[in-house]
Amino acid sequence: MPNIEDHIQKAIQAGQFDDLAGKGKPVRLEENPFVDPDWRLSHHMLKSSGFTLPWIEKRQDILEKLSSARTDLTNSWRWRQNALNDRQPGAAVEEEWLRALAAFGEQIEALNQKIFIYNLEVPSDHFQLAPLNYEREVAALTTVTG
Repeated sequence: MPNIEDHIQKAIQAGQFDDLAGKGKPVRLEENPFVDPDWRLSHHMLKSSGFTLPWIEKRQDILEKLSSARTDLTNSWRWRQNALNDRQPGAAVEEEWLRALAAFGEQIEALNQKIFIYNLEVPSDHFQLAPLNYEREVAALTTVTG
């Protein structure tokens, strides 16, 4: 059976896509075809005013806080590596690193609580976020930047 891509290329060469409506214009994705037609105007007005669904805002907040926590821990790891390379007192460096790990652990715990609540509010399990694993997060950040 021929590849789908081959069929598409043959159709393009045969000019079968030349008369499509909107050809050469950007695709308009503002209108969500899954929104109930009775609610379309309301959704459009909210979106154009900068509002979104509460669960989407919560997801964005969680992801922003996770990114910030990861950045902070990565910066602490890099500082630790540089301090050890500069032969700064190892005990003081490790104490500071342990403080950074503790702060990161608290952030992960708080984010997991937010994720739990968020997962209860989303309209489908497709949108749910997986809980964060402290050990995996630390391992991923310290091996990538190590």
